[in-house]
Amino acid sequence: MGATKTDHFTDQQNELATLAKALGHPARVAIIEYLIKVDTCICGDIVNELPLAQPTVSQHLKELKNAGLIKGSIDGNAVCYCIDDQTWKRFHGVLNAMFTSFLEKSSTCC
Repeated sequence: MGATKTDHFTDQQNELATLAKALGHPARVAIIEYLIKVDTCICGDIVNELPLAQPTVSQHLKELKNAGLIKGSIDGNAVCYCIDDQTWKRFHGVLNAMFTSFLEKSSTCC
């Protein structure tokens, strides 16, 4: 069986692409912003904050969780979500390194 297209890129490039894809929808950005503001919350709280149906919010939460941007724990009948600190620190480091490498070079583009 042949290599997948992602096999031709570094682990860091693949991880950054996964994280960026997970943030590629405004509802997911809104969820992240809300979780940062409140620190931790239950899915129903997020549903009340967004103009989306509960199943849609749940799907967005699943995408964010699969990417590792958030984590969830079961609290009775509800799932409590929060930002995954380790992933965010790694994401920050990767983006910071990318932006720094651009800012440190002199651009002669167009």
